[in-house]
Amino acid sequence: MSHYSDAENSVSSLNEVLGTSDVQLRKRRVWDPDTESIASEIKDLLEDDDVNSLVEEDCIGCPLPSTPEDENVLETEMSDVLKAAVLGDELDITTLAHNAAGQAEQVVRRLIQVSWNVCHFNKLPDWLQDNDFLTYGHRPPLPSFRACFKSIFRLHTETANIWTHLLGCVAFIGMAAFFLCCSGSVIDFQEKLVFGAFFLGAIVCLGFSCVFHTVNCHSPVIASLFSKLDYCGISFLIMGSFVPWVYYGFYCNFNKKVIYLSAVSVLGFLSIMVSLWDKFSEPAWRTFRAGVFMTFGLSGIAPAIHYGVTEGWTNDMSLKNLGLLLLMGVLYIVGAVMYALRIPERFCPGKFDIWLHSHQIFHVFVLGAAFVHYHGISEMAMHQLSVGKCDMPFTPINL
Repeated sequence: MSHYSDAENSVSSLNEVLGTSDVQLRKRRVWDPDTESIASEIKDLLEDDDVNSLVEEDCIGCPLPSTPEDENVLETEMSDVLKAAVLGDELDITTLAHNAAGQAEQVVRRLIQVSWNVCHFNKLPDWLQDNDFLTYGHRPPLPSFRACFKSIFRLHTETANIWTHLLGCVAFIGMAAFFLCCSGSVIDFQEKLVFGAFFLGAIVCLGFSCVFHTVNCHSPVIASLFSKLDYCGISFLIMGSFVPWVYYGFYCNFNKKVIYLSAVSVLGFLSIMVSLWDKFSEPAWRTFRAGVFMTFGLSGIAPAIHYGVTEGWTNDMSLKNLGLLLLMGVLYIVGAVMYALRIPERFCPGKFDIWLHSHQIFHVFVLGAAFVHYHGISEMAMHQLSVGKCDMPFTPINL
């Protein structure tokens, strides 16, 4: 027996008890789901004069909500839930609440993907609050990779961070492809591997950085994961930069090459292990992060001094090589210091939210240093090609 049949019998019994025709309860007609839609049923109810009069008496100033003009919208969104509630023998509130929560979550995700606005720093969740001197223009949490990657075409605090290293990554991929494929027999396979180490480090660093700044608003888990990859990429760039410089700087001394490249590998491994530490990516550890990578980079002073002592400080080639190496180091260090101290936005909060804040300047300096280093190792390689093969005999390492 349906709920409507029970309701009709109850109304008839009540009318008999009252025994008067003046007092009547409104009878609800049976709804047939096969011939009538939910939307039309709701419209009929809203258009009923008796209902409207009751609403006017009991809820003055509280009009009924409007019915959507498109009946299909209401039908598709509510049909399954209302049919289960009206026609079912029992009303499972838990199931209805679960379904409603799931549908609400899907709607919110779709709305976020379709349209979002930049927000103030104070409106961000804790895991997205990194630089409080950038007051406005931040992306809200975007729990969708598609929305994150579409945001690279919007203007916000991460736009320049994304595009500087995205374009740099593409540039180094093109340079690597041209160098490795078009150099032919002019450069030996071993030397291609040496340059390949530098290209790989640059591409990995710039690529991880670009992806991190794109998806760091997705969720705390994704932000933490890609921040670790971003910092590991910096270590790969530093190691990759050391390889060709040490290789050509000590071209005729196999033992020195092995010692310095081994030391670089150990330092790179240690910096990667530190980068995987959870606290390493927290804003409070910004200065420590910059210090770690600066220390790793400055370890190149040792082979540079050794090179100057061995090859001489005053000849043209040494001056050129050491000068380009010094310029690369200055760019890295200045960029890292500005990043750590958050210059210039700390002096004018809110003025550098979108353009020219410290992280963007750091990205530009990293790109500049990488191109300077590529020019320097290319000069060293060309010089070695003009000199010819090394005539010194191989000397094993004495342990």
